[in-house]
Parts: sequence; structure tokens; C-alpha cells
Amino acid sequence: MLGWFLPREAKFFVMFRTSADIIVEGSKELVTLLGDVNNVEQKAKSIKELENKADQSTYATVQALHATFITPLDRDDMYRLVGKMDDIMDYIDAVSQRFHLYDIRTITPEIRELGSIIEKSAVKVRDAVAGLENMKNSAATLEICRQINKLENDADHLLRVGISKLFRDDIGFKDLIKMKEVLELLESVTDRCKEVAMIVEGIVLDHA
Repeated sequence: MLGWFLPREAKFFVMFRTSADIIVEGSKELVTLLGDVNNVEQKAKSIKELENKADQSTYATVQALHATFITPLDRDDMYRLVGKMDDIMDYIDAVSQRFHLYDIRTITPEIRELGSIIEKSAVKVRDAVAGLENMKNSAATLEICRQINKLENDADHLLRVGISKLFRDDIGFKDLIKMKEVLELLESVTDRCKEVAMIVEGIVLDHA
């Protein structure tokens, strides 16, 4: 009976790392899709499978939170963290589905660069989440969060540049709408990464 009341800390950090690993894998798949728009359907399917894995990981973590009396971190922070991590994969999936559903065959430099920023942000998210397990490295974790914020700012700039070019270039109205939506979704992925970084930063500062 006593074991039910004791915190089983290790499993939550393993679960967080599992979710983060899926995000990194999803970002790499997205970069692969953006690098070659042939066979988009199969690539989008692979990302959808990762999104389903992310959902399962999120569900398992939430169930574990419900079943654990004492948690290693603030319970609300943990709920928010796992939810925002799941959002990252949702948006990556949304991007890939747009390429498939809209039959997009054009990749602008801004779209390709946003893909690269997403992959970098995903790796940083994994590093930031891993830092929660050992608060002795809090300064390094906070620096990673700052880097994620910088990447989001870079993505925001690329979004403005990309949309500006779309309206200046002589492309059809339908293509403009499609490409604008893709650019906005790609930037939204980095927004979700920033939100995860803000949660991690808050947790670290609370435990400083």
C-alpha cells in the first residue's frame, strides 16, 4: 500500500523523453518531405503514424498522472507540458497533410528553411525536456529554452518574408492561399516549441 503513495519519478521523465523523441523523428520526416515532394502521400502517412504514436504517449502520461499520488513536478505543469508537446506533432502532421491534400509541388526557400528551423527546434525541445530530470544543470536548460525562443523569432521573420513574396509574385489565387496556409502552419510548429520552452523555463525557475 505504501508504494502507491510514493512518487515514481523516473517513469515520467522517460515518458517525456519518449514524446520528445517522436517529435524529433517527426521533424526529420517533415524535412525529408520538404526536400522531395515526390510520393508525398507515403511521407504524409509516415508522419501520421508518428502523430498517432505521440497521441498514445500523451495518453499514457496523462493516465500515469491520474494514477500517481505524488508527482516529481507540479502536476499542472506536467499536464501542460505533455499537452503542448503533443501539439507540436499535431502541427507537423497538419503540414504534411496539406501537402498531400492540396497536391502541393512547389517548395519555396522560406518553406525549406522553416523546415530546417523546425528540426532544430525539435532537437532543442528534446534537450530542454531532458534537462528537467537533473535540475543541477538548470543554467544549461535555460539557455536551451532561450535558443528555442530565438529559433521561433527566426521562423516568424521567415513567415513574413515568405508571405510578402507570395503576394508580390505572379501566382494564381488558389496557389497563394495554399502556400500561405503552409507557411503559417510551419511557423505555428515553432510557436508550439516556444510554448514548451516557456513551460520548461517556468519549472526550472520554480525549482532554482
